[in-house]
This record gives sequence, structure tokens and C-alpha cells, in this order.
Amino acid sequence: MVGKKVKSLLNFVMWLTGVIVSLAVGFALADGVLYVRWIPDMVTQVAGWIVVLTTLISAVLALLKK
Repeated sequence: MVGKKVKSLLNFVMWLTGVIVSLAVGFALADGVLYVRWIPDMVTQVAGWIVVLTTLISAVLALLKK
């Protein structure tokens, strides 16, 4: 019983960590703070916004599923 609750809490913490890291990387790419060599800035900025949008959409869908 307790093990199941601990596992559920750990799964949530790992999921939340993944969302936060994805948003941090996405916003860093979009703002130009984080860049990838040999890839034009415009491409990395677009990729950053794609990461941010898909992360937000998946987070909302995951919360609605529960």
C-alpha cells in the first residue's frame, strides 16, 4: 500500500522534472541563450518554441487524463 503511493509520488516528481527541464531547454533555445553549432539561429529558435509548445500541450493532456 505505502509502496504504491511512494512509487506514484516518484513517478510524478520525475514527470514534473522532465517538464521543467524541457521548458528550460526550450526557452533557452528560443531566446538564443542555448545554441547548437552549425545550425542557424533561426532553426534553433523555432526548435525551442516547438519544444515549449509540445511540452505544454503534453503536460495539459497528462493532467486532464488524471
